[in-house]
Parts: sequence; C-alpha cells; structure tokens
Amino acid sequence: MVACELIQGALVAVTALWLPSLPLLLALAGLRAVAGQVFQPASRAAVPAVVGEPDLERANAAVGLATNGGETLGPLVAALLLPVLEVRGVLLVDAATFAVSAGLLGLLPALADRGPGQDRSASFLADARAGLRAVWAERTVRAVVGGYVAIVACNGIDDVALVFLATGPLGGGEGAVGLLLAAVGIGLLAGYALLARTRRRVALPALLLAGFAVSSAGNLLTGLAWAVAAAFTLQAVRGLGIAALDVAATTMLQRAVPAQLLGRVFGTLYGGIGVAAALAYLLGGLLLDRTGPRVAFVTAGGAGLLATAATALALRRGGQPGPP
Repeated sequence: MVACELIQGALVAVTALWLPSLPLLLALAGLRAVAGQVFQPASRAAVPAVVGEPDLERANAAVGLATNGGETLGPLVAALLLPVLEVRGVLLVDAATFAVSAGLLGLLPALADRGPGQDRSASFLADARAGLRAVWAERTVRAVVGGYVAIVACNGIDDVALVFLATGPLGGGEGAVGLLLAAVGIGLLAGYALLARTRRRVALPALLLAGFAVSSAGNLLTGLAWAVAAAFTLQAVRGLGIAALDVAATTMLQRAVPAQLLGRVFGTLYGGIGVAAALAYLLGGLLLDRTGPRVAFVTAGGAGLLATAATALALRRGGQPGPP
C-alpha cells in the first residue's frame, strides 16, 4: 500500500512539473489508475489485521465514508485552490497528499502477506490463479463475488444513462445532470455514515441482498420517473443500497476467506468489477442508443433484480459464512 501511494504521488508530481502533451498525460493517468486499483484490494484485505472482528462492519463503512468523502471534497478543494496555485500548484498539493498517506500507512504494524506453504516469489499469474481458485472453492465466497460482479454488469450504465434521461425525457439541462449525478454520492455518504454508527451486529447476507435489490430497483424506478426531483430521490436511495452492498460484501469476504488469501480474493473481486463495468458501458451504450434512457434504466434495474434473486439462491445453498 505504501508503494502504491508513493507511485501515485510520483506520477502526479511528474505530471505537475512536466505538464506533458495529451498522449503522455493519458499514459501517466493510466499508470496512476493501475496503482490505485492495486491499492484498493490491498487496503480492504488489511482491515482485519488492524481492526477487531466484531468491528469489521463499522470499519469498512468508515473506509467507504472516508474514500467517497475524499472523492467528493477533492474536486471542490481543487476548484478553490486553482485560482491561487494554478494547475501545477494544485497537482503538487495532490502529490503531497499521497506522500502524507504513505507516511501514515508506514506507521501501521507489519502485515503478514504470506501463509504457510506459499511461495514469496510466486508470479503475478500464479497469484491471480490462486485468487480465482479461492473464490471458486467456497460457495459463499463465490456467491458474494459473482453477485457483486453481476450487479455492476447490470447497473453500470446508469452514470451515462442519467445524462440522457435528465436532458431528454425529464426536460432538464446541465444543472439537472449534475444534480442527478450528485444524488448517488449523497446516498452513498449517508449510507456509509449510518453503517459506521451502527452498534448492533448486522445480518450481512440480508444487508447484501437488500443492497443489491435497492440499488437495482432504484435504477428500474428511475426509468419511470416523471420529474427530476423524483429521479433525484430514487438515485439517492440507490446510493444507500450501494453503501449497504459494499460494506456487506467486504465484511463477508473478510470473515470467510483465510487471511493469506484475502488480498488475492479482493484482487479477483475488483478485477471482475472492472471487467463488468466495461461490459456495462459497451452493451449498455448499445441499448441506450437503440432504445433510449428509460428503457435502458428499466432493463438494467430488472436485470439487477434477477441477479439479486440468483445471489439469494446461491447464498442459501452455500450457507452462512462464519469467522475464519
């Protein structure tokens, strides 16, 4: 995790000092995105090593709240600093935040990354195969990962479809687009905040399925919305569902997967989510072009509800995950 943060900071600093042409800028941004995607599963796998098992739900909710809160506040802070520091200065401030993050992570105790019988020199492909085997070997893990990926594949087109829905059938302008896109973020932050404050033990399979269903139904009903205000409310509620499914899926995996395989399983999960999102944009874009935003939303939400039902059946067959 420290290496990922240092790499991202270095790439941002190079961008700030060089201000490269567009092709090189895209290359640097792509490299930074790779480092960021490596950091995400590593950070989720590290949580059980620093937080007690009973507090995992709240800890994962706090991580989600901090991550999404930072993504929300970051552009606002950048907009305030831009007139004073200009582009190069804002990028250097961004690079400094990665250095601070790496320093804070360096204060954590050393985390064991290998278990008995695991080869430290294993290749990237060998680690990837180990993650896939770990997912496939346990029914509950398979259901959680498969369900999460399926939900993203079904609903991933919503960000693009919202633009066409707001400016088309709902008759809004650019302000309406921004409002609808912000609605999910508001719901996400509220959902993470509520879960972070929850003291009671949560029934995670129920929370996972509720998150799947609410996020999918939110899209389906958004396709039927008659006004921007209605669509905003539905998308905000959908954000609550996304927060619920993220916390539930993460915590279930942390409790069901052995510690030495957790990073590989999370890598498999987030890799699958990336592929699912790409497919959603590709296939959803074709559907949007041929039918329109309302049909795209209803289709995406309906498919998500079917994926929810399939996940519920898979979880029932797999039984309840217990602590490792």
